[in-house]
This record gives sequence, C-alpha cells and structure tokens, in this order.
Amino acid sequence: MTIRINLDVMMAKRQVRLKDLAQQIGITEANLSILKNQKAKAVRFSTLDKLCEALACTPGDILQYDTAPDVGTDD
Repeated sequence: MTIRINLDVMMAKRQVRLKDLAQQIGITEANLSILKNQKAKAVRFSTLDKLCEALACTPGDILQYDTAPDVGTDD
C-alpha cells in the first residue's frame, strides 16, 4: 500500500511546465521534480494547497491511495 503522487498527470492535463509551476507556487524546480517523480517522502499542506490552486484541482486529483502491495521497495 502506498500513496501515489499524480502531479505529472495533472501538469499534463493543464499543459503546465515544471519551471512555470515551480515559479508560480514558490518552490524550487528541484523540489517540485522530487514530488513529480514520486521521490518525496512528505508534502506540506501549504505546498499542496498552492498546487491545487495553481492547477485548479483538489488534493484527490494529485494524491491517490493505492491498496496494491509495494513490490521491490525498502520503505
């Protein structure tokens, strides 16, 4: 079981580039890339709020709870 971050999907739907979104919400491209590529261990509610505002979506559009067992992870 894990939480998936579908930021890349939402960015594609809204046709928003990483650089532009990072600038719009006030975080570095590197930190946004970590989120986008599912490498983040946590996300601040304030960051999630800004992402939802910028992408005109809800937290459920970005975060997804996956009940399938994790295979090959050390988490």
